[in-house]
Amino acid sequence: MTKNIPYHVAIIMDGNGRWAEKKNLPRLRGHEIGGERVEEIIRAAPGYGVRYLTLYAFSKENWQRPPKEVSFLMDLLSHYLDHKLKEMMKNNVRFNAIGRLTDLPETIQKKITRGMNETKNNTGLVTTFAFSYSSRLEITEACRKMALEAAQGKLNPESIDEKTVSDHLYTAGLPDPDLLIRTSGEMRISNFLLWQISYTELYVTDKYWPEFTEEEFAKAVEAYQKRERRFGRTAPLEKV
Repeated sequence: MTKNIPYHVAIIMDGNGRWAEKKNLPRLRGHEIGGERVEEIIRAAPGYGVRYLTLYAFSKENWQRPPKEVSFLMDLLSHYLDHKLKEMMKNNVRFNAIGRLTDLPETIQKKITRGMNETKNNTGLVTTFAFSYSSRLEITEACRKMALEAAQGKLNPESIDEKTVSDHLYTAGLPDPDLLIRTSGEMRISNFLLWQISYTELYVTDKYWPEFTEEEFAKAVEAYQKRERRFGRTAPLEKV
């Protein structure tokens, strides 16, 4: 089906640890396999017409996990940034990152900046990773920026509209997601893109993230294509 394409897909990648525990494997192994699924979906997404892919990689709350697990995740991220940049360049992928990036180790911040700079002219899939991300914090920081600009006389409070707010978010310049996928069967948004998903279609699967293969991605896209997006409008009345 080539109609009703979800041009921007956001994914809450959940269930690495639970998948590993179910398989009697260390939780850290779940994160390793989860990283492989990230690569698979990035490679597959353009084939379904997707132009933007936003991945919830590490939340602000994830810093509260056991230090050993956090350290492993940072090492995994560092390795990913070291070894996948060439593949992104080869596949014309543009790498992007959002969140409180200053929370990350300085070495990783530099690698993120390098990745964004080196791929900025790529014209293919825009892949955005959310690191140390909190949507409530994002909105709070946007309010602070607007308040400061208003105090400095650079912004008229009366002129603030939805576009003004969007332009002050981490995601400024990106379209709102058409489809939000959540793995592991959890029925919640988990503080992800709260402003941006106002009219986004939701798709929840019981599959843990390490099980979310291209085949599962295709199912999510197909489910989206069968829906009618109304944006708050009612469907037209059928003629009798």
